[in-house]
Amino acid sequence: MKFLGGTSPCVFITFVVNMTYLLYGYYTTSTSDYDIKWTMPQCVLTLRLIGLAFNLLDGKSPEEKLSGSQKQVALKTQPTFLEVAAFTYFPGSFLVGPQFSMKRYLDYVNGRLMGDNFNKDTVHLPDCVIPGIYRMCMGLVYIVLFQLGSMFITDQYLLSSEFQEHTFLKRLLFIGIWGQISLYKYICCWLLTEGVCIIFGITYNGKDEKGRTLWNGCENIKLSTFETASRFNHYIMSFNINTNNWCAEYIYKRMKFLGHKLYSQFATLLFLAVWHGLHSGYYICFFLEFIIMYAEKDLTEILGKQEKLQGLLKAHPELRILFWIVTKIYTFTFMGYCLVSFVLLSYPRYHHVYSSVYYCGHVIYICYPIISILVKKFLLKKSSNKLKSTHKFVR
Repeated sequence: MKFLGGTSPCVFITFVVNMTYLLYGYYTTSTSDYDIKWTMPQCVLTLRLIGLAFNLLDGKSPEEKLSGSQKQVALKTQPTFLEVAAFTYFPGSFLVGPQFSMKRYLDYVNGRLMGDNFNKDTVHLPDCVIPGIYRMCMGLVYIVLFQLGSMFITDQYLLSSEFQEHTFLKRLLFIGIWGQISLYKYICCWLLTEGVCIIFGITYNGKDEKGRTLWNGCENIKLSTFETASRFNHYIMSFNINTNNWCAEYIYKRMKFLGHKLYSQFATLLFLAVWHGLHSGYYICFFLEFIIMYAEKDLTEILGKQEKLQGLLKAHPELRILFWIVTKIYTFTFMGYCLVSFVLLSYPRYHHVYSSVYYCGHVIYICYPIISILVKKFLLKKSSNKLKSTHKFVR
């Protein structure tokens, strides 16, 4: 960055060097289990430095070629070595995130982030202290939930003979419960670090329509959306928000040259899998995410066009509740199904669990394109016949 500045070669070299170093770390130190070691903060740092190189490139690009989000984080001047080091090792985020831009950090340390809204002479606690403590307390709650849940359903339980003795539907339900508990491990970490970042003041995000200060600028988990999710897209919108936003800005949107959103989405998920590590479980998990999101989007569009169904749901609140319960159980169960390979990592382990439920998720979603054709043909034919009848009646 010192010698190449905001240029494409700088982005390319930064990307290659950081990803190569990270992958070499995975290759030389990984085990068959979930590893807690230096590669964890290193994967956070990798995104941070690659994003910094992109921000410098955007700062040198003509503004008319930049999107609104790119303009907000573009760097017109190159940061100093001290600024880069401070940004890299910011205490509240260097271990597990959250990700934020160098522009936000420089605005924060130079007093521009909060501007006139920050009163240096106040003798009271800053507005950020209570929200920060609240998020940290929520983190403690999720630690308790994770510990209690892990006492009943562990990774080893899914691999046990006792688990195999349950019925098929019960095994699927247990996988869903186990998946939810597994995600709590990440949520508690993010809530604790977000609490720290809020108390520092770096999460300042302006004020709402009622004039209340917002401290959600580095929010990594939307708890209400996550806990009430009835679609897979709800999980994506609410879970690991900053990393998802990073991938959207620096990978997905930069893949426009591929010519199709599906190709860009596939490339983004492939990058995420590689960034997580070399275990095959990561690639299986993100492949499942890709085909599930394709199926969900397609099916949502099909159902959205069914006027009779939509009319029934609007007219009958009890049907809406029933529909929500069914979709909630569905997403809850198959989110856990996807996480089996992500958490268990190695093929012998996740194959053991997937085979216990006959790889049902893989079969359903891989076969969905064929199912979709049949569903569309049936519904379109039905709609067409209804339209003809109506037209005949009007004539």
